[in-house]
Amino acid sequence: MVKETKLYDLLGVSPSASDAELKKAYRKQALKYHPDKPTGNEEKFKQVGEAFEILSDADKREVYDQYGLEAARGNAPAGNPFGGGAGGPQFNFSSGGRGHQFSSDDAFNIFNQFGGFEGLFSNGGGRGGSPFGGMGGMGGMGGMGGMGGMPGGFGGMPGGFQSSSMSREPEVVDLNVSATLEEIYNGATKKMKIRRRGPSGQTDAKILEIKLKPGWKAGTKLSFPNEGDYKDGMRQTLRFILQEKPHPQFTRDGNNLKSVVKLSFKESLLGFSREIATLNGRKIHLQKSSPTQPGSTSVYPNMGMPISKQPGQYGDLIIEFKVDYPITLNDFQKRAIMEAFEK
Repeated sequence: MVKETKLYDLLGVSPSASDAELKKAYRKQALKYHPDKPTGNEEKFKQVGEAFEILSDADKREVYDQYGLEAARGNAPAGNPFGGGAGGPQFNFSSGGRGHQFSSDDAFNIFNQFGGFEGLFSNGGGRGGSPFGGMGGMGGMGGMGGMGGMPGGFGGMPGGFQSSSMSREPEVVDLNVSATLEEIYNGATKKMKIRRRGPSGQTDAKILEIKLKPGWKAGTKLSFPNEGDYKDGMRQTLRFILQEKPHPQFTRDGNNLKSVVKLSFKESLLGFSREIATLNGRKIHLQKSSPTQPGSTSVYPNMGMPISKQPGQYGDLIIEFKVDYPITLNDFQKRAIMEAFEK
């Protein structure tokens, strides 16, 4: 019996899981929770990485099964250094009884050792430059000299492999993608053709599909790892930033839409009739027979932009009336106004 099953539960495996089962489970959970995925959760991603780092090491897994997570992290309680009896296993921890604190950087290092998104989507095939060959031949990692007692496992790797590519993050290249208000309102797929350099300097073209969700705001970022130029042993990450094209009728204010309707001086006094087409094609008929104050507004609830984080909910449409006052009046117009307002 194991002391606790938290790490096994994070990976979705049983305590008797083999090395191959651990790798398969890690691939699935790492892809699910990677921060660049729609289902991403950085904290979960870090927890999954730590779970794999401990359970894939034979010595650490034995400590975890017998004494629990804190022991496997190298945090030995006072008076209990986990030293085995005669002939039993000896587990050594860092000085002071405190182990390495697993970080998000450590989680990304493990992910990159699998080959990043390319390696995981290809069922764990390693990249040519990976010191672990995509984890394919590690055999549980327990037999790799010195790794069992390493505080921090893959993260800091003191006394272990020294590979600068394992601690580096791919370069991020920002690109703009423009969309109309109609596209942002309804949602759309934008196809972007990119040209990129490969490992030997050759160029190739690729079409990326950028799926815009209804209601996304200008400045929203969408990352495509491993899709840019090949540089310093890895492909760049392309990050597209949403830009909103100007609209002839509407401007956006958060989740609300605003529109200005211009009225003549006569219309502001005697009334008017207008028709406005909304972004979803609906027609709004504006009509008024009484005077309209300059700068006054009419609000139409739930006819603004979709709220991306609240499906089915919309902002408001705000119509502002702008009166075109005459610059000059002739004598006839002045007399007519005087007569109309003399009482």
